[in-house]
Amino acid sequence: MEATAPTAGAGANGSVAAAAATAQVGPPTNPMATALLTDQYQFSMAYAYWKAGKHADRAVFDLYFRKNPFGGEFTVFAGLEECIRFIANFKFMEDEISFLKSVMPMCEDAFFDYLREIDCSDVEVYSIAEGSVVFPKVPLMRVEGPVAVVQLLETPFINLINYASLVTTNAARHRHVAGKSKVLMEFGLRRAQGPDGAISASKYCFMGGFDATSNVLAGHLFGIPLRGTHSHAYVSSYMNLSEIPDRTLRNKDGSGICKDFVTLVQQWLHKIQVADSLSSVFGDTNQSELAAFASYALAFPSNFLALVDTYDVMRSGIPNFCAVALALHDLGYKASGIRLDSGDLAYLSIEARKVFHAIEKEFNIPGFGKMIITASNDLNEETIDALNKQGHEVDAFGIGTYLVTCYSQAALGCVFKLVEINSRPRIKLSEDVAKVSIPCKKRCFRLYGKEGYPLVDIMIRESEPSPKAGERILCRHPFLESKRAYVVPQHVEELLQCYWPGSSNKPRAELPSLENIRSRCMQQLEKLRPDHIRRLNPTPYKVSVSGKLYEFIHYLWLNEAPVGELQ
Repeated sequence: MEATAPTAGAGANGSVAAAAATAQVGPPTNPMATALLTDQYQFSMAYAYWKAGKHADRAVFDLYFRKNPFGGEFTVFAGLEECIRFIANFKFMEDEISFLKSVMPMCEDAFFDYLREIDCSDVEVYSIAEGSVVFPKVPLMRVEGPVAVVQLLETPFINLINYASLVTTNAARHRHVAGKSKVLMEFGLRRAQGPDGAISASKYCFMGGFDATSNVLAGHLFGIPLRGTHSHAYVSSYMNLSEIPDRTLRNKDGSGICKDFVTLVQQWLHKIQVADSLSSVFGDTNQSELAAFASYALAFPSNFLALVDTYDVMRSGIPNFCAVALALHDLGYKASGIRLDSGDLAYLSIEARKVFHAIEKEFNIPGFGKMIITASNDLNEETIDALNKQGHEVDAFGIGTYLVTCYSQAALGCVFKLVEINSRPRIKLSEDVAKVSIPCKKRCFRLYGKEGYPLVDIMIRESEPSPKAGERILCRHPFLESKRAYVVPQHVEELLQCYWPGSSNKPRAELPSLENIRSRCMQQLEKLRPDHIRRLNPTPYKVSVSGKLYEFIHYLWLNEAPVGELQ
């Protein structure tokens, strides 16, 4: 979507700042993220605001969620950059205005003239840094601006943050259960909900701690490392060794050429079959599989990784792989490893490792026993946890369906609530206390204890002084009177930063690179107490309000709630 001219009434300084910011962040990753990407009722409200002369009223909205996903007690915030890209390019094109006219024929022409002029140069966005660990009720973003414009941002912002945060959290949970030492690869492209879901999944899984993706377009767009091997189809496409016409392979150092690599592979297979340390473990193997492995190694001698379960892992796949790997070793190359895509992954990985160690010892091939073993096949957080409990020798996991579809939870459930208009705090009430909003423009802080772990997040009114390290502060549950505690923080971190200053002169926080966001996510998770992120019965993290904000919430609640009358 093209960068566009600023609103006429936004002011020269704001216009220049908005134009500069637009050029800096670029367009949305998804070209479908245009000003029309919103719910119909947002336009209905915008017209009603305009008709009543309220469209320019200064409003403040909080975007937050009410419950952590996947039965856990933490969430990773993602999607901020795409929101900033969206508002930087927010402008209605003439064909979009024509469409709106056709579906809203009851609206006056002057309203569409108003839509033609608006952009986000008078909107301010304050946000927690992308990749941060976040908790329910605390605003992820605070959006300020003309109420009609900000209302039009509600649906796209929720759309851009809901799935992004959900799948990043899912990826982070998989990283936690797998451990730091394992390589995690996102293989979800074919199972994702369309191209848009697939691209988003690859980006945000990397942000949440995955190391690579199979998605080539995501690698191109975001610089994510690519990983992949071959499919069962490649293996079964070969019938025999005679299908390999060119059998030559140059030594890795260029010192010579092996004229018949296939024969070298066959010789090594025979050596394996008669080796004393592998006494009678291996018999005849599938020769079409051997042909496929040899052919693939000729194409990728420096990156040979074979899928070994097309026919029989231990009777055919492993010995065939080892024969090709040993032939490559003779020529100065080092095979990468194997992939298991079916069967008892714990047992097969352990047995494969035993064979690799035996071959290292039998033929004096240093490092052969450390061959990489990759596992795939509908893996998820639970199966990896089960593998850990059983014991296994898997070095890398390729995870797809359950990861990118967030199979165990459909959505995060972000909401976008009005908390102030024209400097007057507003509250949304409900019989369900969990759905009562926390009113007024707020500042949010994370308070850290002596051991360096975060203790509690606290929200305060904008007019209140900031909490300070070493100073005692009362932290209260927003709604439960008896839940309160004094905290003397050792370190205080303010959470909301300005990422889109609009027409104000406030300094603008920079959007970091994807790699830096990923690093932040990993660091944030390491800062949490282990009991907050454990899989079984995690301890809820405390979210609080200041004493003054607590009193104001309940004062406004009583003022806004109608008093019943008993007959």
